[in-house]
Amino acid sequence: MKKAINRARVEGFLHTDGTKLINGRGEQVLLLGWGLGNWLLCEGYMWGFDRYPQFDRPRRIEETIRTLTGEKYAKRFWTAFRNQYITETDIALMAEMGCNSLRLPIASRLFMEEGPNQGFRREGFDLLDQLLEWCEKYRIYVLIDLHAAPGGQTGANIDDSLDDLCRLFIDDAQFERGLALWEEIARRYHDRWIVGGYDLLNEPIRPVRFSGDPDLEIYEPRLRALYEQAIGRIRKHDQKHLVALEGIHWATDPGIFDHVYDDNMVIQFHRYGCPPDLSALRSWLELSERLGVPLWLGETGENTLTWFSALMPLAFRHGISISLWPWKKLSCDNSPVSYTEPAEWQLLRMYLEGGAQPSYGKAQQIFDRLLQNIRTENCTVNRGIHANVLRIPGCEIRGTDFDELPGLNESYHWETPHPEGCYRIGTGMEILSDGEQPKDFPFDGPWRTAVLRLHEKEWVQYTVYDVTTSIQLEAECTAEEPSVLEISQDGVSLGIFELSACREVQLLSGMHLYTADQCELCFRVLRGCACIRKLIIQPDTQP
Repeated sequence: MKKAINRARVEGFLHTDGTKLINGRGEQVLLLGWGLGNWLLCEGYMWGFDRYPQFDRPRRIEETIRTLTGEKYAKRFWTAFRNQYITETDIALMAEMGCNSLRLPIASRLFMEEGPNQGFRREGFDLLDQLLEWCEKYRIYVLIDLHAAPGGQTGANIDDSLDDLCRLFIDDAQFERGLALWEEIARRYHDRWIVGGYDLLNEPIRPVRFSGDPDLEIYEPRLRALYEQAIGRIRKHDQKHLVALEGIHWATDPGIFDHVYDDNMVIQFHRYGCPPDLSALRSWLELSERLGVPLWLGETGENTLTWFSALMPLAFRHGISISLWPWKKLSCDNSPVSYTEPAEWQLLRMYLEGGAQPSYGKAQQIFDRLLQNIRTENCTVNRGIHANVLRIPGCEIRGTDFDELPGLNESYHWETPHPEGCYRIGTGMEILSDGEQPKDFPFDGPWRTAVLRLHEKEWVQYTVYDVTTSIQLEAECTAEEPSVLEISQDGVSLGIFELSACREVQLLSGMHLYTADQCELCFRVLRGCACIRKLIIQPDTQP
């Protein structure tokens, strides 16, 4: 995994070899990066305004800012915003964190005129050209993602559609404009190897979201046709670049992948709010094997750090590339970069809720402060995220997120499985609820409150990477009866611990890890019954 992610492998055009991605030297590459959401395509929730329909998509955000600040200021604001939200500082930071790629969401309105004129605009291409120069310098592949196609391909706020209908598929003129944009991109960048590939459409054809919501699945044949024709237009100019294709329903439905659309394609899928185990990946792995095509988890994230430490390393171990979402947003701890609210930001929130409109001068003052706050040098950098994504020191791992091992001779347990009906069915392990499911993010199922119960002679292991000197391991456990637990690293005992019969968390500490590029931490119950809540792997803070 470590070698495949290394930026030294960012070299030459990416292409496929069966289910693997290969660089220009014939070496396997696993993509790791972030999506640059909110830069060339804004979303209201990244500004803290997720509840307000007048601030939910680019064209409405632009209209609101124009209303608040005036036409001339708004034009200057957007030029400054796009020049300051993502700069060379961001790309250097990505490289420092170990990223080898990024996914660039683009809005067609920045790259081509709306209306009957199909002319292309310099603004979007100039910004893209600058980004490519930075990424060549820091060796980061750029995957161009058409997030908002002409007319909209999703039928929701994320595609900047006018009326929540995917008019890219409804209107022939918009369909042609979508093809023309991809042909122009291919014509311009056919010889740029730092362009990792073309992500043809983000999350096409949403599902029905509520009663009375139009059903857009009737346009699936048009989606298939667009993929076929867009690839044809691209290949007129560009025989080298990878193409990435997504299924319908937020890129979670694999139904369109009943054949291979191109000899150099990757299947892209998205995962949010799911239990972070093999159930999130299994159907896609089976599809990849059946078609002989690589997988790219092109959007995931927006979750807790322990969710990252569970699902991301699992995907890498199965050869799946990853792009997390998003790189930067307002007041967060689950994106690498977080900017703060400008002073008096609440005045805008009150206005969006129906309150008084701030004066032009006041609104301009607030947005001037925002332009300063979004610069990465003025932001909070959340460095712990990548420690969890890569499962390196600085990470935390929930007890339930143990390695999945194959074969009867490498089972977790020593005799018969426990009854089914618990989280992670099929592992044979007993997993219990340890509290009420949080209401703010209910989609993970029971994972958020689950703990692993190990009975006598049962064991599990957790893979950890890049262990250097002075790294310590701590574990949070409970026990309902007096128990004895042994913890080892690669077969070497780190300690034998006696647990008292107590529902309170007992912290097992004093364990120092041996230096290793990759190691397995084994938890084995020698007597009694113990619950594993969390592993904490961090640099030793003792002098």
